[in-house]
Amino acid sequence: MPVETAATRLNPATRIPERSGTAFRLAAGALLEVIDPMGCQVSDLLAFNADDVGEAISAGRTFDYAETIYLTTGHSLYSNRSRPMLEIVADDVGRHDFLLTPCSVDTFRHFYPDKPVHRGCFGNLAAALAPYGITEDMIPSAFNCFMNVPVDGETGKLRVLPPISKAGDRITFRAAMDLVVGLTACSAYASNGGSFKPVDYLIR
Repeated sequence: MPVETAATRLNPATRIPERSGTAFRLAAGALLEVIDPMGCQVSDLLAFNADDVGEAISAGRTFDYAETIYLTTGHSLYSNRSRPMLEIVADDVGRHDFLLTPCSVDTFRHFYPDKPVHRGCFGNLAAALAPYGITEDMIPSAFNCFMNVPVDGETGKLRVLPPISKAGDRITFRAAMDLVVGLTACSAYASNGGSFKPVDYLIR
């Protein structure tokens, strides 16, 4: 699995094949670029403290401190212990989701009963993060890069629409601590406009 080294910071982006996932270490101060190479493709992102994986990315803490659900350049993603984990330093898209949980076998049974069951981002993340001692029950809601989930301000109703990201669009994070990061090329039909494409990432 990809591990941050001096070489990876110099090499071209690493590709995550469609409907799959990976995990890697990210050093404090490093930049992580998550890239949508073909457009209209979501990437679920998780982060854990590399020295204590009980500390994980938290949607609730992040929303509390940001005072918005629409996170973009200048916002930080916080942990369940109220510490910044990742700062968004650049963002070509400006629309991402931190409300919905990673898609899973149960997601497919619930929303896509006429489609083949897939283990989804949850299963892909669980498999990729297992070597770091992270179990399924430790997986929180992911920061869903490029996912387009508008919320009706009156009713609170959610909709999942195709991403507005175009080919080559990216979001760049700076790590605030040593991290274990999980990253996927999302597997859900609605999240990606009905098709599945790869996701690229680059560590600098």
